[in-house]
Amino acid sequence: MDALTLSDGTMELITTYGVRVVGVLAALFFAWIIAGWVRRLMMRAFQKSNFDPTLSKFFSNLARYALLTFAALGCLGVFGIETSSFAAVIAAAGLAIGLAFQGTLSNFSAGVMLLIFRPFKVGEVVNVAGVTGSVQEIDLFTTELKTPDAKRIILPNSSVFGATITNFTHHEHRRVDVSVGTDYGADVDETRKILESAARRVPGTVAELEPQVFLSSLGASSVDWQIRVWCKPEDYWTVWEAAVREAKYALDGASIGIPFPQMDLHLDRAVVDALGVAKKAGLPALSVTSSSPGIA
Repeated sequence: MDALTLSDGTMELITTYGVRVVGVLAALFFAWIIAGWVRRLMMRAFQKSNFDPTLSKFFSNLARYALLTFAALGCLGVFGIETSSFAAVIAAAGLAIGLAFQGTLSNFSAGVMLLIFRPFKVGEVVNVAGVTGSVQEIDLFTTELKTPDAKRIILPNSSVFGATITNFTHHEHRRVDVSVGTDYGADVDETRKILESAARRVPGTVAELEPQVFLSSLGASSVDWQIRVWCKPEDYWTVWEAAVREAKYALDGASIGIPFPQMDLHLDRAVVDALGVAKKAGLPALSVTSSSPGIA
């Protein structure tokens, strides 16, 4: 009799809740599909309206997560759980959850701050937290970068917002600086004219921004110059290489050398005499080594 009662109770439990469980799983499955469809639909609509790519991804993801949350709360109501009481339970557990997920919540709040202040947008090239790359996506919790050598870097938003951010492509133009060293024997005024002419021949520069040539310093073995030209951010490395090439061609054409680092060695008379005596006596030659630029 007890076994029969247990069997009847099991069947009643399966009949009562089994169908509900299947229905809830089916509802969650369709909610997942619909949420993804809504996200894609919003992305297409934003793209057609030329909406900001950074904000379009954020709002599309936010809509998807909101739909999934409402679907989950609705499924809880199927089992007789009051959503209002459930919300109260969540609020009561908020402190414990906040302490357990401090890092996650800080990433979320940092992501919101990034979207409000917008120090960079999707597609721009930045250096943040020691990583340089183009911004692929700004999510609720992470920021994705693509490095020049095609590596995918995912940074938590808290480390992004709390770091110094260098945006290389925010402005319309970017300056290219090229350092060049010339012989001390070369005429300064003539060298300046040659480098200015070379700077004007660099392809890809901005015509309305005049190139500049500066005498930057007097180095240990060369007179150091700096060539400055302006270009579009996407042309930076192409223009930089062209500026180096034009400077080399111009200096070679004017027979102005680009010196190598050199060291002057000064020996006092006693050392010279000692070397001469050693040579006459057939002794091995003395060697002099030093880690400093010169010996006095």
